[in-house]
Formats: sequence, structure tokens, C-alpha cells
Amino acid sequence: MENTKELRTWLDAFGLGHPLVIAGPCSAETEEQVLQIAHELKDTDATVLRAGIWKPRTRPGNFEGVGALGLKWLQKAKQETGILIATEVANKDHVKLAIEHDVDILWIGARTTVSPFIVQEIADALEGTDKIVLVKNPVNPDLPLWLGAIERLYAKNIKKLGVIHRGFSTYEKTRYRNNPEWQIPIELQNRFPDLPLICDPSHIAGRRDIIFDVCQTALDLNFDGLMVETHYDPDNAWSDAAQQITPKSLVQMMIDLKVRKATDTETEYRNALNTLRTQIDVVDHQLIEMLGKRMKIADSIGKLKKEKNVAILQTKRWNEILGKMILEGDERGLSEEFVLKMFKAIHQESINHQEKIINS
Repeated sequence: MENTKELRTWLDAFGLGHPLVIAGPCSAETEEQVLQIAHELKDTDATVLRAGIWKPRTRPGNFEGVGALGLKWLQKAKQETGILIATEVANKDHVKLAIEHDVDILWIGARTTVSPFIVQEIADALEGTDKIVLVKNPVNPDLPLWLGAIERLYAKNIKKLGVIHRGFSTYEKTRYRNNPEWQIPIELQNRFPDLPLICDPSHIAGRRDIIFDVCQTALDLNFDGLMVETHYDPDNAWSDAAQQITPKSLVQMMIDLKVRKATDTETEYRNALNTLRTQIDVVDHQLIEMLGKRMKIADSIGKLKKEKNVAILQTKRWNEILGKMILEGDERGLSEEFVLKMFKAIHQESINHQEKIINS
């Protein structure tokens, strides 16, 4: 699969003056709920109504969707409001039912993307379709697996393709439900700059108070759209209540978000510069997180040395680290002087942490 301008033809055809917005409840709960949300979204920036019909949950016993019945509700919402409709498909049977009910956009969820077998089954069922098919990133940070799913669909002559970044699962607790790992969609964007890239801030954030910040970062990184979970009564939603916002909040958010438009050479330069600066901000944030983790390990070493009455400074070990890092830095275009200054500062901070522990 090669990058071509044709990859974004379906998105350009919408003729939008703003990012594509796909909005709606995590789950279709009742016909009344689906229709009410559709009507509240009708005159907003939302082009597409989304709703989960089949909900694969992490553990059984939770609400797992209303099933095919919900497709009729989506179809009715489309008839009444003219809004396009979208839902997740996880196997060939879902594909068949979604197409029968004239669903406009089908997306493959994170749990499905991890399985090339299931993705191939879905691709076979969709062969030659003119439906828009979006692929969410796999649960774990694996760019080749994500690209592989897209390629399987592309190989089946599915032309209207796009990807959804919904963050990645991590064992460690962070401020996000699913860690964004922005460098992964950035790398995908670098390889396929014309493949429409949509952010799912709801699943990244896991809580509504930081959804705006995630959306702004995505737009600063030139994402093409947003998929935002929207419910008229989020707190009482049957699934993922904490990460849904009201249609009214969505309208205000789209007003407040800063969307840059390229209209001339100067603006194009500023947009490109802002995108690169946002990428630096993402990497800087990761650097701080990694340094914090390193110092926690240093704390553990300090506790062990205190327990065994061992000196803090281990000269042989320190020289080995420096030598190795200078070589690795050179491979990545970093000068010896810079690597020495950086690791001396890191080493001094580690010593400070250990001294504090040993002397406490």
C-alpha cells in the first residue's frame, strides 16, 4: 500500500470547513435514546452519529450491547435527521447486518485489530465495498499490527479507509485511561500523510474533564477528525459513563478548540511549525516521565545500598554507562559533549536521591 492523494478522497468529499466529527453514545441503549441524541446532534459540527451495537467488554457480566435491534434505531435516526451513521463490527456477521441496515461507516475496534485472522475475515466480507471503513489502533502499541490491518482491507479493494487513534493499554497507571503514545500515530502519519487520521479522545482520556486537552493535542498534530462519545445523560449511561459528554458540551468544545487552516504560504509555515512543536512537546513529556521512572529506580537502589551499607558512587559502573551512552548517542546524531552533559546531570540527580535516602 502506497500513500496517494486518493486515500483522502472520501473525506474531502464531505467538503467540511472543520475537522470531521463523529459523535454519539458509547452504546445504543434504547430507540428513544438514539433518536434524541441524533436530533440534538443534527445542527452541530457532527457529520456522523456513532453508537456501539455489539459491545465486547473486558469481562463478562457487563452490558454487552443491544445487538442487531439497535441497527434499526440507527437507521431510523438517519431517516429522521439525515445524519450519517456508524458502528463497530467485530466479525463477518456484523458486517453483513450493518450493510443490510445501510450503515455508512464501519469501524474495527482495538480488540479486533489485534487479530489478523479476524481482520482478514472482515476484509473478505467487505471486499469491494464503497462503505467507509476505519481501523482503531490495536490495544497494545504495535504500529506494524495497525498497518497490517489497514493493508488487509486495502488488498480487498476497499478504497475509503481511515484510522482511529484511541490510545494504548498500559499496566502502569497514568492520567489517561489509554496512554496516547502520540509518537505512534505521528509515525503512521509520516508514512501515510494522506490516510485520514481520527482521534478518539473519549477512550484515551477515560474521563470527560481532559477530553478537550486530548482533542486540542490531536488537532495540533494535524489529525483530520474526532470521534467523541456523546450522551444526553452521561452519568447514567449504560457503558463508559465517565468518558461521555453532552451534545451541548460538544458544541462548546468545537467552538473553543483551535483549528488551524492553511490559506497562504505564511500560514502553511506556521502550521508546519506548530505541528513540529507539538511533536516536541509530546516527546518532552515522555522524557520527563522516563526520567521520573529512572529516579524511582535510583531510590530503590539507594534503599538497597543503605540496607547493605554500600557506597553510593560506583565508579566502574558509571564509566561503563557513559561509554555505552556516548556510542548510542553517536548512532542517533547526538554529540559526545551533549551526551556527557546530559548523563552527568542525570547521574548527579540519582546520587542526590540516593544520598537523601541513605542519610534519612
